[in-house]
Amino acid sequence: MMKIGEVLILELKYTDKSEKYKCKLVERKESNLYIDYPINQETKKTAFLLDGTQLKVTFVAADGSVYLFESEVLGRVKIKIPMMVISYPGNEHLMKVQRRQFVRIETSVDIAVHPVMDEFTPFVSVTDDISAGGAAIIAGKSCSLKANMQIHTYFVLPMQNGESHYLKVKSKVIRISEISNGKSIISVQFLDISPQDRQLLLRFCFDRQLAMKKKGLEI
Repeated sequence: MMKIGEVLILELKYTDKSEKYKCKLVERKESNLYIDYPINQETKKTAFLLDGTQLKVTFVAADGSVYLFESEVLGRVKIKIPMMVISYPGNEHLMKVQRRQFVRIETSVDIAVHPVMDEFTPFVSVTDDISAGGAAIIAGKSCSLKANMQIHTYFVLPMQNGESHYLKVKSKVIRISEISNGKSIISVQFLDISPQDRQLLLRFCFDRQLAMKKKGLEI
């Protein structure tokens, strides 16, 4: 299920803090996972977790699905590089994270919408919100899109560190809701998204979430 080099996101199981730590799977031996030292996603500092620390671990599988499992810090070793050892309960104990459980962030992101089969004229707009599973796009009231239509969506994802990532995702229109001022909201679900692109969206949502917290905004 997991491959060497897989990106893992760690969370402390018994804490009120919402800290997340990012690491990579370096090696695997039976029920033990060897990871590089995790980095706190907010402070960007290396985290030194004590032996016995209980964790929740998530990763994106090859098919784009997100899985969760419970783990424990077992110790530290140095084989070429310093590594932390955590437990792995086995594939049978993986829990699939449903799309609706992705963190949805209310944020304005530039987007271009293009047809798959020339059904409409391409247009540019911004999002009302976005998650790793889909987005809500603000459009004009006269929008010619319809439910179940497949489209190409192009996003610009600006990070706090100044980097910008450009993402092309095939999407499916779930519904179109009219709002005030002659505008409508197009809710789309991402289709056939690669694990790398899913991870990028998760990173962007976490990044934007941290930015909002720093500004004292509620999410």
